[in-house]
Formats: sequence, structure tokens, C-alpha cells
Amino acid sequence: MKKYVVAFLAALSFGAVADDVARPLMNCGPFTLSSSNDGFMHINNVRPESQKFTFLGAKEDYRNIKYQWMLPDPKIGRWLGLDYIKRDGKAILNVEVVRMNMDEHRQFLTYDCVRVK
Repeated sequence: MKKYVVAFLAALSFGAVADDVARPLMNCGPFTLSSSNDGFMHINNVRPESQKFTFLGAKEDYRNIKYQWMLPDPKIGRWLGLDYIKRDGKAILNVEVVRMNMDEHRQFLTYDCVRVK
């Protein structure tokens, strides 16, 4: 059985190396989350500066996870803090525009996520 699993994983990784095109997985408002070969989720085809992944419940429970990213947004010239939270299979994306100073108003946005077919 282990031989088949190893062969399957090798085929999967070979296919990932042979195909460098990002695969869109989710749409969350104006943000598209795509898979990549570098280990990072790409947001609107941009690799985030940092990524943190946490299981919210039991280990290996992919129905209850949280990703956190820091991403520069060239359109507004600011950093975005993004939290992708998936509970019981339902996903949302919380976005905060990082402030330049403490006197600025905080800007939070929340989007429902839909799987790309």
C-alpha cells in the first residue's frame, strides 16, 4: 500500500513541477486565491510576503482551518492583512488595510468565499 501512495505522491509532485500555472481555487469578493508550486497561496496572482496556516480543530481537519497572509497592494500603496477562515466547510476572507499611523481609521472588509469550478 505504501508503494502506491509514494508513487501517487511522486506523480502529483511531477505534475505540479511540469505545470507552473496557478490554479484558481476560491473567489472571495475581489480576491482570487490560487494554488502554486512555491508552497504559498497566491492572492490575485501575487505571492504574499508571509503565510501562516493553522488547524482550528483537530489536526488534519481541512474543514476547519485558518490562513493568515500579509500582502502588498500596489493599487492603494498599502499592506493588507488577510485572514482566510474555513469552519465546517464554509469559508470567509477578512481583510484589514494596515494603517500608516495610529490616527487613521481602521478599515475591515469581510467576503464570503466561493469555490471555483
